[in-house]
Amino acid sequence: MANNESIQKTLIVTVLLCLVCSVVVSVTAILLRPIQNANKTLDYKRNILMVAGLYKEGADVEQVFSQKITRKIVDLRTGQLSGDINPETYDQRAAAKNPATSSALSESQDIAKIGRREHFSQIYCVIENGQLKTLVLPIKGYGLWSTLYGFIALKPDGNTVSDIIYYQHAETPGLGGEVDNPKWRALWADKLVYAADNTVALSVIKGHSEAGSPQARHQVDGLAGATLTSKGVDNMVHFWLGENGYQSFLQQLKSGAITL
Repeated sequence: MANNESIQKTLIVTVLLCLVCSVVVSVTAILLRPIQNANKTLDYKRNILMVAGLYKEGADVEQVFSQKITRKIVDLRTGQLSGDINPETYDQRAAAKNPATSSALSESQDIAKIGRREHFSQIYCVIENGQLKTLVLPIKGYGLWSTLYGFIALKPDGNTVSDIIYYQHAETPGLGGEVDNPKWRALWADKLVYAADNTVALSVIKGHSEAGSPQARHQVDGLAGATLTSKGVDNMVHFWLGENGYQSFLQQLKSGAITL
């Protein structure tokens, strides 16, 4: 009589069980991938609506986004709008990794620690009755533990902040993770990006800005206990609103050389 508890049979059963489980997991992952991608896209659009002040709980995100948001492509090398790229299909993250569609940054340029900067960036505009109401710009940069991905919203003057939001990061909950805190986000409202000489003056400072001081209108209080995350946010704001980011575009928009 065969021994049904032999080591050989035990190993065969174990291997077969592992194979079956692997197939089930793989098939499930493949089947769920379209749903996961759709949810990521929906969350991305929800965050754009939130930072633009257009999101309402329970609203149809896709419908509101299609009705209220106009997408444009900016050539970061020139500050000009580009009509050669379809905003519907442009993958900005993939473009940032491709040497053919991005530029390597020198150490002095790369204050946000992103390595490469894509040639083109997608921006999001809220336009009502032919007039720009809000401009939403993607930003990214390294904090303490992770790359933070977010948006900064500007008023029509291209200089006054409306809001800022981060939709993806892995910073420490309760410390750097406080970038998600609505109270901290509220500190950004009505801060000014540029000084009189058009240099980026907006900064995240250590401690608290002094109310009534000339610098206060450019300063946001840092996150308590999260010095490196605060510095990361400060660096990415300076990078993306500076000469290697959207500054040329915003200057041309302000002068009227570009209309949206």
